[in-house]
Amino acid sequence: MSATVVVGGQYGDEGKGKILSYLALHDRPDVIARGGVGPNAGHQVVHGGKKYSLRLVPSGLLAPGARLLIGAGVLINPDVFLKEVSEFGLEGRCFMDRRCTLITKEHIDADAASANSAKIGTTKTGCGPAASARAARTAATVESEPRLEKYLTDVPGEVNAAKSLLVEGTQGFMLSNLYGGYPYVTSKDTTASTICADIGLGPRKVKDVIMVIKAYTTRVGAGPLAGELSVQAAEKLGMQEYGTVTGRPRRTNPGLIWDEIKLAADINSANYLAVTKLDVKFPACAHARKYAELPAEAKKFIEEIEGKTGVKVGLIGTGAEAEDIIDRRQ
Repeated sequence: MSATVVVGGQYGDEGKGKILSYLALHDRPDVIARGGVGPNAGHQVVHGGKKYSLRLVPSGLLAPGARLLIGAGVLINPDVFLKEVSEFGLEGRCFMDRRCTLITKEHIDADAASANSAKIGTTKTGCGPAASARAARTAATVESEPRLEKYLTDVPGEVNAAKSLLVEGTQGFMLSNLYGGYPYVTSKDTTASTICADIGLGPRKVKDVIMVIKAYTTRVGAGPLAGELSVQAAEKLGMQEYGTVTGRPRRTNPGLIWDEIKLAADINSANYLAVTKLDVKFPACAHARKYAELPAEAKKFIEEIEGKTGVKVGLIGTGAEAEDIIDRRQ
């Protein structure tokens, strides 16, 4: 087996969906499996001018013939899952592990009413209460939801039988419940080790860990963010963004927070970095697909990242389309 794991190295919103869609199209994995928290994570894919906004199904959905799986560690809102399967024509391709935890209306209501949730700035999708119920051994699994019966499978069995596997993480390192800026974090760990556990993949089967970072830093929700700009200042730089799930304005630092990224690279055991939105930081880079096409200041920035992290930048995003990538992997 050849398994590639993709995780985020900042506060989420790093552009993992773009990187995953490129890898799915170009590396052609047999199986694409998603770990992570649940429908509180939004990934966006752009291909052929069409935009896909995803919350549960894997971002590699564009890969022809690839089987799309959701691991046992993921929390499932059946309404979100069924909507995406229908909207993106994934019937017969997308399945979930029978051991996944079911998000109920009670979980969503509890999330919305929680004072702590309001303080932290969660997405109000019920993920925290559902994760808490799982830990307390009071949660229901997806086997109890009749609408999901035909979508259930043994994900570890399929994952470990795959010849080539692409593993999708969600959120970002700085939102890890263990290593992020606690308590302003998500409801579980988000590192590569946990993402692999989510789908039933052992560590010796991982070939590459690609950690995605944006050319600048953003976060949604409460908690500290060094070097934060006002929304107006971020708009002037073309860096102001809005959350895929919530639509909330993202908070922006126009640079990179090196100690956080270095720690993320170490704990995730990243052997490649993927840097996205280089075209936002350096507009002359837009749609470049060869490293030689980058201006000198952009190359200097990539070299600075490699020098400060000790990790090769293997993929560089230069536009919104899945194909707007410079691939420097060996």
